Amino acid sequence: MKNMKKNILLAAIVSAAPVAAMAAEVSGNISLTSDYRFRGISQTDTQLAVQGGFDVAFDSGVYVGAWGSNVDFANSLELDYYVGYAGEINDSVSYDLGFIYYDYPGTDDTVRTLSGDAEDDYAEVYASVSVNDFTLGFAYSNDYYLETGDFYYVYGDYSFALAHDVSLDLHYGYNDFEYSSTDSNAKDAEQAFLSDGEDSYSDYSVGISKTYSGVDVSLTWVDTDLDKSECFGTNWCESTVVFALSKSL
Repeated sequence: MKNMKKNILLAAIVSAAPVAAMAAEVSGNISLTSDYRFRGISQTDTQLAVQGGFDVAFDSGVYVGAWGSNVDFANSLELDYYVGYAGEINDSVSYDLGFIYYDYPGTDDTVRTLSGDAEDDYAEVYASVSVNDFTLGFAYSNDYYLETGDFYYVYGDYSFALAHDVSLDLHYGYNDFEYSSTDSNAKDAEQAFLSDGEDSYSDYSVGISKTYSGVDVSLTWVDTDLDKSECFGTNWCESTVVFALSKSL
């Protein structure tokens, strides 16, 4: 199943290239961050992460890319592959929609305590609309990480330009899962992503960023409304400040 999903994505990427066929712009990025937080939850046990990726953007608006990071599970590697389409309606309004596949190449499956073996790879579709400095976005997976069922993510981002070319970046996201660990159906309860009966949570952040000599420097406060018992008995969801350095290549 894992290889089939990968092949479907690769076929989509290959198919996109002829449609987009004219000039293409290739870009890359690399970053170092004090904690890899994904939707508010640490993926590195609150430790350092080295990340990087590349994108190919075509004149038609089609783009493809890949991105990777170390993580503290799944044999320590996450690779993401995506294909999408982005464009502008006018000078103030733009949009982006696409498909992303989250791959953990070091594993064939992951053992979960309650329900045994389950695939860790999963896919999402996503879409967003930006109006000036405000972005409203949405993502959906029909079978989230470790086969935990339907997942919906809605978020809003807003950026303020401050003095001295400093940006203030605000984010709020709402995560909604199909199952809860307290569902009356035992099979459904085993498929819950969160612990202690939760089936949804919010994540939010406030950050400042500035570019120095081509290097983007950011300092971001990240938090969720999950407590330790709801967050797998860990501190991965607790409030923290993340420092990051990144550079476009």
